[in-house]
Amino acid sequence: MSISVTRNLFAPQALLPDGWAQDVLLQWDERGHFTAVHIGAQPPPGARRASGPVLPGMPNLHSHAFQRAFAGLTEYRGDTEDSFWSWRNLMYRAASTLTPEQLETIATALYVEMLEAGYTSVCEFHYVHHDTDGRPYADDATLALALLRAAERTGIGITLLPVLYQASGFGAQPPAEGQRRFIRSTDSMLKLLERLKPVCTAQGARLGLAPHSLRAVPPVSLREALAGLDAIDAAAPIHIHVAEQTGEVDACLAWSGQRPVQWLLDHAPIDARWCLIHATHMDDDEARRAAATGAVVGLCPTTEANLGDGIFNVSRWRAAQGRWGIGSDSHICVNAAEELMTLEYSQRLLTRRRNVLATAAQRFVATSMTLEAVAGGAQASARPIAGLAVGQQADWVMLDANHHLLAGLSSPEAMLSAHVFASHRQSAIGEVAVAGTTLVRSGAHALGVSARAELAAIRSGASA
Repeated sequence: MSISVTRNLFAPQALLPDGWAQDVLLQWDERGHFTAVHIGAQPPPGARRASGPVLPGMPNLHSHAFQRAFAGLTEYRGDTEDSFWSWRNLMYRAASTLTPEQLETIATALYVEMLEAGYTSVCEFHYVHHDTDGRPYADDATLALALLRAAERTGIGITLLPVLYQASGFGAQPPAEGQRRFIRSTDSMLKLLERLKPVCTAQGARLGLAPHSLRAVPPVSLREALAGLDAIDAAAPIHIHVAEQTGEVDACLAWSGQRPVQWLLDHAPIDARWCLIHATHMDDDEARRAAATGAVVGLCPTTEANLGDGIFNVSRWRAAQGRWGIGSDSHICVNAAEELMTLEYSQRLLTRRRNVLATAAQRFVATSMTLEAVAGGAQASARPIAGLAVGQQADWVMLDANHHLLAGLSSPEAMLSAHVFASHRQSAIGEVAVAGTTLVRSGAHALGVSARAELAAIRSGASA
C-alpha cells in the first residue's frame, strides 16, 4: 500500500489565476500536481516559506531549439536588403550540418537557459528530421528523441510538435535544397507520431503536430494529416505558422484569392486545439473570426522584432476575446520577462499610449500580461500547467525579494513590475520549480556551467 506524501510551500505573496493573494499555502502530491491552494493560511509545521513572490511557471509556446546555436550570428548586412527571407537562407545553412549529438547539446543548454529565465515548459516546433543528405535516419525518430532526452535531463516540461513540411511555396512548389532535412510525406509523419506517442507518454511529455505553414503543406496533405492525427489522439495540440510576413500574405492572395488566416478558417477545423504562431498580419475580420474559434495566438516578440515581421495588434485581439501566449522562437533572446516587456513596448509604439496591456481587473501591466500568457501558453501546450491552482502541475517561479531593485517594495505587483521592466529581467529570479522539484536555485541550474560550455564549442564552429 502506497502512502501519499503531501509537499508544502508557504508563500506570503502568490499570483493565482485570478490575481495576487496573501498567505498562500501550496500543497502538491508525489506526482507533482497541486492538491490544495489555501489563501489566508497559517504555515504548517515544517512547511518551507517562500523568500519572495511566487509566480506561475511560464510556458514557452514556440521554440526551434537548433536556432539557438547561431543566435546573434546573422546580424550583418548582406548584398541585398535584409529581411526574414534572407535570414531564412542563413538558417538553412546552419541546419544543413547539424548532428543528433549537436542537437541534443544545443537543446540541453537552451532548456537550461529557459528554466533559469522563468520558463517551466516548452512547445518544441521540431522540423529538422533527417540526416544531412536528406535521408531518414535508421531510426526515423532520432532527432526527436534527442530533444526529448534534453528535456528530461534538464527537467523542463515539453510538448513535442513534429513538423510536417512538404513544399517551398504555395501551390505545392518543389522543396528547395536547403529544406532537404525537413521534408517528409504525410504517411511518414503519421508513423513518426505513432512511434513517439508511447515515448512521450512514458516521459510525461505531450505530443502534437505542427503543419509548418500553408505555404509548406498543400491542402490535401493538411486534411490527411489532421485526420491521421485525430485517429492517434483527437485532443492533440496543433500549431502552425501563419501570416508572419507581408510577403506570405501577398503570395497566399495570389495563390488562393484569400489571406492566410482567412483561408485557414475556411478550410481547416480551427478550434481551441490550435495555436496560430505569429498571425501578425490579420485584418479585422480575420482577427474576429480567429478569436471566436478559441485558438491561441503564439506571439514571439523578440524574434518578430529581430526578423522585421511587424507588430501584432494585441488590443484588437483582446477586444475579440482572443487568447495568447509567448514563445522565444529563434532564441535571439531566451527570457520570459523580456518577451513580455517587448510585447508591451511594441503596443506602446503602435498606439502611442502606456500600460496598454493592463486591464480593469489587473491595473499592473506585468501582472495582467503574466496571467494571460500563462493561460494561453498552457492551452497551447495541452498540458495541465495553467498556474497555481488545484489539478495543475506544481510549476512556479520565485522572485528574489532581496534583489536590489525589489528590496523594500511593499507590494508583489510592484516587485513583478520591477522584474519585468526595471531589472535585467532574469537577475531577480531566485528559484524555479517544475512538478514541485526545484531546478533553479539562486538563479542557477545545476547543469548551467557544463551545458553552456558545450554550446559555446558548437557556436565557435558556427561563427568560423
